[in-house]
Amino acid sequence: MPFTKFTNLDFDQIKASIKDYLRANSTFTDFDFEGSNFSVLIDTLAYNTYITAFNSNMVVNESFLDSATLRENVVSLARNIGYVPRSRTAAKAQISFDVSTTSSSKTMTLQAGLVCVGSLDSTSYTFSVPENISTKVVNGIASFSGINIYQGTFLTKQFVVDGSLDQRFILDNSYIDTSTIVVYVKGISDTGLGREYFLVDNILSVNSSSEIYLIQEVQDEKYQLLFGDGYFGKKLENGSVITVTYIVTDGKSGNGPSKFSFSGSLRGSSPSNEIIVPKNTVVVTTNQSSQNGADIESIDSIKYFAPRIYESQYRAVTARDYESIIKKIYPDTESVAVVGGEELDPPEFGMVTISIKPKNGTYVSDFNKSLILSKLKQYTLSGINQKITDLKILYVEIDSSIYYNYSQSSGSDSLKTKVQSSLSNYANSVDMNKFGGRFKYSKVLQVIDNTDVSITSNITKIRIRRDLKALTNQFAQYELCFGNKFHIDSKGFNIKSTGFKISTDPDTVYLTDVPNKTSTGQLDGRGKGILSIVKTLPDGTNKVVVASAGSVDYVKGEVRLGTINITSTSLTSSIIEIQAYPESNDVVGLKDLYLTFDLSKSTINMVRDVIASGDDISGVAFSRDYYTSSYSNGELKRS
Repeated sequence: MPFTKFTNLDFDQIKASIKDYLRANSTFTDFDFEGSNFSVLIDTLAYNTYITAFNSNMVVNESFLDSATLRENVVSLARNIGYVPRSRTAAKAQISFDVSTTSSSKTMTLQAGLVCVGSLDSTSYTFSVPENISTKVVNGIASFSGINIYQGTFLTKQFVVDGSLDQRFILDNSYIDTSTIVVYVKGISDTGLGREYFLVDNILSVNSSSEIYLIQEVQDEKYQLLFGDGYFGKKLENGSVITVTYIVTDGKSGNGPSKFSFSGSLRGSSPSNEIIVPKNTVVVTTNQSSQNGADIESIDSIKYFAPRIYESQYRAVTARDYESIIKKIYPDTESVAVVGGEELDPPEFGMVTISIKPKNGTYVSDFNKSLILSKLKQYTLSGINQKITDLKILYVEIDSSIYYNYSQSSGSDSLKTKVQSSLSNYANSVDMNKFGGRFKYSKVLQVIDNTDVSITSNITKIRIRRDLKALTNQFAQYELCFGNKFHIDSKGFNIKSTGFKISTDPDTVYLTDVPNKTSTGQLDGRGKGILSIVKTLPDGTNKVVVASAGSVDYVKGEVRLGTINITSTSLTSSIIEIQAYPESNDVVGLKDLYLTFDLSKSTINMVRDVIASGDDISGVAFSRDYYTSSYSNGELKRS
């Protein structure tokens, strides 16, 4: 019986197929395969077939970007479509310090290399500068101000061009931050280090005299430098000396240090270039703690972005193009939202609005915004402008009453800890912490119920929150967009806030809403309301301070606060938390809203299920003492 179809990869199935084949031959019709030495030969054939099939399957899988698992193969396949994975990124800090000296030198130079040592959690990290930094000496003091230092070790590598076709310029170290690579080429007639060559990521605008180089990742996360061939880029001369400097970094681990001790090397001005020893101990002032360090791009990220960068062809046209290109030019990007001006309200034609969530922190600095916009210009179409807006975070909170059978539980406190841990895992899942994310209500209910066998049910209410940053002691207007429809209770109290004070009243006040109604007291159906400012009197009653302070659009999910002078807020950092109840329990991060699940501001109550425990057979005690409403409360203040 010939093997016309062979799909079995399991050893036992392969062995059975071989036996079936042999039994089809009349010579072995009644042969006892298990009781003879022939069984050893069959096992050998089956093992050989199994291993060959496995290896063939792996080879085929590693030949395609989607199915490859080894980093070396994924990088190689991405290279075929012109994609270079992001390297590790060195954490950067900014420092200032003064050096006292008795030297007569008019200038002082901080040598490239080690500058400071920072520490975090009993671990020391070295910080370096990639180039020499010089400053004037005034009255025996040299001031180094606003020095950017990079976490890692500064190294130098040299190559001599021998003209052979198989010569490769591979940097010996892994964990290199490729943005710190500086390349000099010293020709036969050059002096010093020679001429600096510059990195390019494509060959557009490159000619035969362009002094450029490219990089590509090779084995063991090392990098190879590629130079011109005389057609695309200047060809290197035989005997030329290539000098490469770079920083090897710990990446993300280098984030955090804010205290530094000086360990740098100082020299005087030419021609003596004397070594300068500081007269006193150098005190380092930290302007900005170490941040923005990142690890090398993951395999999953390469698989996702390589085809998209290729698809964009280095042109920013669609939203996906912008997403891919921004993550390439600003590696600290965690998530990107791109909204065309025609989708804004009111429309801004010819404008693209970009919102970026960095990996470390909440906001992109003004300097980085300018840098990103400058780099984007080479990819965008003429006539289309871009602007980067600050991150807008939409927080989802829950108010959950969790019923449990106390006879099956070790205690409410330990059970609550388990629930919080389960919810924390969901908060870090792929559904959340991104633009366009979606809070899935049914999944959260399942997460809670599946945490422990003792949990019998849960009643969970959802609320959404935006944080308003008040401009204190000045008149201003505010607008907050939630991107989700609000639930409307005709009695009001749909919008709630934390406390704040205004210039016209000394007491703490709060925001609330009054939905628009008809003359009969019913909702008018337009989905709008008035925003009011109210305070609570000592007797517990509420007094309206400003009857019409703004407006609410329940359908669009927008809160607008008119001109007002806020003098202080109950929360720190001039923050006012404003909450609403969504019409749908599935909450979406619309457009430029970054969705996150805030477990720290959520409420979790553990409630004994007396019915499941057998203490209350009739349900009377449950309805009287353990009842939980499924609807929001009508209180003024934010809970």
